[in-house]
Amino acid sequence: MLVYDTLKTRQRAIRDQFPSDFGLRVHRAISWLGRAEQETEDLDAAFIFYWVAFNAAYAAEQDSFDLNEREVFRDYFQRLSDFDAKNHIYNAVWTKFTGPIRVFLGNQYVFSPFWKYHNGVAGYENWQDRFDSAQARFSRAVSETDTVTILSMLFDRLYVLRNQTIHGGATWNSSVNREQLRDAVAILSDLVPVFIDLMMDNAHEDWGKPFYPVVEG
Repeated sequence: MLVYDTLKTRQRAIRDQFPSDFGLRVHRAISWLGRAEQETEDLDAAFIFYWVAFNAAYAAEQDSFDLNEREVFRDYFQRLSDFDAKNHIYNAVWTKFTGPIRVFLGNQYVFSPFWKYHNGVAGYENWQDRFDSAQARFSRAVSETDTVTILSMLFDRLYVLRNQTIHGGATWNSSVNREQLRDAVAILSDLVPVFIDLMMDNAHEDWGKPFYPVVEG
């Protein structure tokens, strides 16, 4: 399993070859990964730091996570999967975390339409139908070994958990969502370093400009 020390050592050895924007992106992502790994007792804090590390690498968070953003999200996972010659992502999805991913995607409490319905948002009275449809889509993706679809659906649910945590929609150290957070931290701690490593393997690909560049003042 890749960890902060391994990635940081590699980044220092090859960073002079990085385009400046990419170098900043990776530097930020690895810094947050290192902080996440220090949180061995606090699942809430670990989850937040791993998500920030992912977001620093991905840098595609917007004010709303709408359909267009989901498509960009999917494109990111497609690119990573295309670069995954050693099948690190594939093995994580189809071997190491098969059970936790299935449980996560079968949990209505990390399904956005469920909460929209319970918050009185019009048009989500059919949240159960939407959930059943998503489950059918997941089953198809499993039967087709569609790694990109599985990742896209998984991170969509992780994003709901992220919102619950960041926006104060959950109690710190609550017993209510412990299992979700435990699985989320395990998954992110494995996948985020792989994402960063694959990006460093392909540093000269166009990963876009990071939000909030360093500005000399």
